[in-house]
Amino acid sequence: MWIPLLLAAAVLGVAHIAARRAGWLRAAFWLKPLPIALFVLVVAFAAQPVSPLYRSLIVAGLLFSMTGDIFLALGDDRFVPGLVAFLFAHIFYANAFATQWAPGGPWWLIAAAVAIYALMLSLLWAYVPGALRAPVAVYMAAILIMAWLAMGWWVGGGGRSAALAALGAISFVLSDATLAWDRFRRPFALAPVVVMVTYYVAQALIALSV
Repeated sequence: MWIPLLLAAAVLGVAHIAARRAGWLRAAFWLKPLPIALFVLVVAFAAQPVSPLYRSLIVAGLLFSMTGDIFLALGDDRFVPGLVAFLFAHIFYANAFATQWAPGGPWWLIAAAVAIYALMLSLLWAYVPGALRAPVAVYMAAILIMAWLAMGWWVGGGGRSAALAALGAISFVLSDATLAWDRFRRPFALAPVVVMVTYYVAQALIALSV
C-alpha cells in the first residue's frame, strides 16, 4: 500500500517544484502540501508500527508540517505562523523519537548539536531582522533537538526505523539550513529546489520510520 503512495507523493513533489520554477504560483501553492498528506496515509496504513503512540506523534508532526507549508506558501507576511507550525511539528517528532530511547547520551551527539547550533547562529545572526531573531533561534534549537533525539535512537541500536528517522531528521536540518541561508544570508537560484527535495525526502523517511 505504501509504495504507490510514495510514488504518487514523488510525482506531486516534482510537480510542485516544476510549477514553482515555471512561475505557476497558484498551482505550486495547491501542490505543495499534497505529498505530506500522502505521507500521513503511509503512516496511517502502517501494518506494524513501532508503537501506536509513535504513530500518533508522527501523524501530528506531519499535519503541523502541512499547516506550515500552507502558511509559508501564502507569502512573507505568514512567515512567523509558518515557523510556529513547523516548530510544533518538530516538537511532535522529537517526542516520538524520545519514546524510543532514554535521552542523555552519547556525549558527542550533544556536543555536535550544540556546535552546529552555535555555528548556524553565528553565520546568520547579523542578517536576521531583529523581530525574527528570537523565533529563528527557538526554531533552530527545536530542530536540532529533534535531530539529536533521532540520532541518539539510531546510535543506541534502534535498527531500521531509527536509521530512517535519523536520516530524515538530518535531511530536515539540511533543508531548513538551506532555506535560512537563502532567505537571510545569500540567496541562490537553486535554493528552492534544494529546500523542497531535502524537505520531501525528510518527511518521507520520517513517515517510513513508523
